[in-house]
Order: sequence, then structure tokens, then C-alpha cells
Amino acid sequence: MTVFGIIFLFPLVFMFVSSLKPDSQILSDVRSLDAFLPVGDISLDNYRGVFDRVPVARFLINSVLVTTLIVVLGLVVNSMCGFALSRLQWKGRGVVLAVVIATLIVPFETIAIPMVYWVSKLPTLVFEGGVPKYDFGWLNTYQVQIIPFIANAFSIFLFTQYFSTIPKSLDEAARIDGAGWFTIYRKIVVPLAGPAFATVAILTFLPAWNSYLWPLMVVQEESLRPVMVGMQYFFQLNTAWGEVMAYTTLITLPVLIVFLSFQRAFVSSVAASGVKG
Repeated sequence: MTVFGIIFLFPLVFMFVSSLKPDSQILSDVRSLDAFLPVGDISLDNYRGVFDRVPVARFLINSVLVTTLIVVLGLVVNSMCGFALSRLQWKGRGVVLAVVIATLIVPFETIAIPMVYWVSKLPTLVFEGGVPKYDFGWLNTYQVQIIPFIANAFSIFLFTQYFSTIPKSLDEAARIDGAGWFTIYRKIVVPLAGPAFATVAILTFLPAWNSYLWPLMVVQEESLRPVMVGMQYFFQLNTAWGEVMAYTTLITLPVLIVFLSFQRAFVSSVAASGVKG
């Protein structure tokens, strides 16, 4: 495990070390072990160049805002859907679950263009000079980056499977005491499903943070763009590899922090998913 861990860490180490070197040294060190060592002309010039080239702070704020809302709202919506599919008895439940799972085989790229068309036709409320006005189109907004990705088929499936492992006798006891279904969801099922929530949070956070194609298509205003779209700023003319490494280091740190914060719950949920009964 240690050997494999070191192998998987090599790209991250190379990225961080290269972010401290000028382009010429990165290219000269790439064929030796010096590529993984902070030797030679080491400085923070690449990081200063990143902040001069792109509005990093604005991009980070946008990504944090969009990703946080997608994760939080997704946990609520998808867990409620999973609760209804696993705990409630209603006609057509199996068909609905099958349809939800079937959507997993549809690549996002095949529905991206139709989605762009529909979000451009959706009604919205805008303010001009402090006066609210009714308009159409979600392009160049925050909601177009958030709302289409709140409901997630895989998250619903994971919640459904995990909630199914919780004894239904708890529901029956709560119903006898007069608890409603929402109370059972909030006070019984949710507290027992911490590992599932942590896993869904991680699996939702990663694609939301790494989103590139969708915001590139629907957001043209620089003030609304997330961090991944900012990568294109470094490949327009001559590629500044040192600045690329510095920028990728900055946008990778939040991902590492989130994973390290939830790794125990993530492993626990993965292990529990193979247990029946």
C-alpha cells in the first residue's frame, strides 16, 4: 500500500515542485529525478504570475459558491428521493428506480446541447436600476451552473441502497409513536446514514469542482466563471508551464482538503455497501 501510495503521489509532487520552477528548468528536469525535487531556481514567481494573468480569487469564490450549493442541495434532494424509494411503499416505485438508474448510461455530452437550448428559454427575474423585470434565459447566471446538477441519479441510487440496510422496524416503532415520514427521515434515517452522506458529498463535490464543459458553454462573463474554465487562459499563446502547475496546485488544494476530511466516512460507506441484511 505504501508503494502504491507513493506512485499515486508522484503526479501531485511533480505538480507542486514544478510550480516553484521556471519553464526552462521544468523542461530540463523532466527526464531526471530532479523533476520531483525542489532543487535549482526555486521561487514563488509562478504564483505571482497566476494572480497577474487571471482573477484567481474571483474564480475560486465562484467555484466554492457553486460547488457548495450543489453539494448541500443535492444531499437534501437526493436523500429525500432515496428515502421515498427505499422506505415508502407506493405503486410504481420499482419502475421509477429503474428509470433513474437507466439515466446513468446517458453521457452528459449527448444532452448538453439540448440543455443549453432549454436553459436559454427558462424564465428569470432580473434587476435593472433596482427595478425587477421578467425576462427569459439563464445564461451567464449562477443558477444555470447549480440547478441542473442538484438531482443526481447515482446519488439517489446510493442513498436508496444505503437506506435499505437500515431496519424498517425503526420506522414502524416511530409510526406507532405518532411520527410522520418526514420526522422519521430527519430524526432516524439521516443520523444513521452519516457514511452515505459523506460519500455522496465527495462524489458530488469532485465533478462539481472539476466542471469545465458546461460552464464553458453557458457562462461567458468572466466574473461568473469557475476555476476550471480559467485553465484556458494559460494555453492561448505560449504555454507557461510553471504558471499552469501553480494554478493547478491552487485549485487542487480544496479537493485534497475535502477528501482528507471525509476519507474515513467514505471508506466506511464503501465497505458497508457490500454488506447485506
